[in-house]
Amino acid sequence: MDEVKYGMLTLYDDKNRPQPVRLQLTNETLTILKEELVPVDIEEEEDNISNKVRNVVVEREDFGGLGLSVKGGSETKLPILISKIVRNQAAARTQQLFVGDAILKVNNYSLEGFHHDDVVEILKNSGDVVTLTVKYFKPASHFLKAGNENILNNNEELCTFGTQGLPSLQKQWSTVVSIPLLYGYMTRYCSGTDKLRTNAFEVVGVDGTTTGILHCDDNRSLAEWIRAISNHITSLLTQVIKMSNRLMIPEEQITHMDWVCQRGSPCRYWQAWRQKFLALKGNNVYLFDLPPMQARDWGRCDTVFKVYECMFQVLKDEELCDDRQHSCCIKTGTGETVYLSVESRPDLLQLERSWYKTNHLGVTHLKVGVSLLSCTGKLSFTQEVECTNLQTLMYTIHAFLSAKLASVDPGFLSNY
Repeated sequence: MDEVKYGMLTLYDDKNRPQPVRLQLTNETLTILKEELVPVDIEEEEDNISNKVRNVVVEREDFGGLGLSVKGGSETKLPILISKIVRNQAAARTQQLFVGDAILKVNNYSLEGFHHDDVVEILKNSGDVVTLTVKYFKPASHFLKAGNENILNNNEELCTFGTQGLPSLQKQWSTVVSIPLLYGYMTRYCSGTDKLRTNAFEVVGVDGTTTGILHCDDNRSLAEWIRAISNHITSLLTQVIKMSNRLMIPEEQITHMDWVCQRGSPCRYWQAWRQKFLALKGNNVYLFDLPPMQARDWGRCDTVFKVYECMFQVLKDEELCDDRQHSCCIKTGTGETVYLSVESRPDLLQLERSWYKTNHLGVTHLKVGVSLLSCTGKLSFTQEVECTNLQTLMYTIHAFLSAKLASVDPGFLSNY
């Protein structure tokens, strides 16, 4: 069963206008809700108050008195019925009296058997604070409502049934957007830049649907939401990897999938970073524009490198391209350098560890061995290895040495 996390945050729309929203996080979905006034079923509301005796306290005003009119009386063989409620006056302000209410008692004094004029006098002289005992009389309410609508057409300031009478609107949490977390990502950076938002983040679905900018009140709240959402996204990707690997041979297993940001051309500072979906599979590293959801998607990726022909490097502060932290680069044998950034230090360490694990598994499945002869300082390969250039050869040798260390030292991979 899903564990649901709720919380109140501030959402900034396209025009940077803030509005309070409620977040609802499940294992698979992040939903944003906002409080709205929505129409309610008047017939249902009538049924809810029918046959219920209610006591309503009305505080008389200096101007307008109780702010209501009545019809009926013993001479008409009808109870005393509220026929009009004047807007913004005493009866209307209670929000508990409706056109169609029968007044049974005034200050606990029964009106049974009284004529209309007598009741009017009783109401006039009932004091500054009046307790009305009422019961909704549905058969008469529709007739009274119709009469009030005719009066309102003549622009008189009266509150009829369905306006200041029975409530026709109520507050309700309505869904603004719901983001599936599978293949989604979360970021604190302004889109395409190295500018980090203060106490704010954004969640984007695989189809590009976004939550908008969500602002937390403090760092603690921000950390809690980031951790919770990230854990759910990671868990879903882990499930996908496990399910996919059941259908793949050992040499083609997936070891890592996640969203990263790739640095574009250095001359394009604005929108210099683009979201990419990185996958480590077999002995290859893939960079997709969209996640591979079908088997054929793997063969359609435009950016693919052999892991053992590349060098993976975590960047130090002085090596960063700009203000984006938690960055790394992949140096290829062809001289290309791919700069990548992730959201957190743990994400970066996990990527590094997955890289060396992929390298180790890839070299192992190639069944090409390498040994280092310490006495002569020479490298010996059990099979012929062909490289296109010297740079690729150097990276390949480094990859094979890393794989060799991982095979003889169980703690090598865990150090990453």
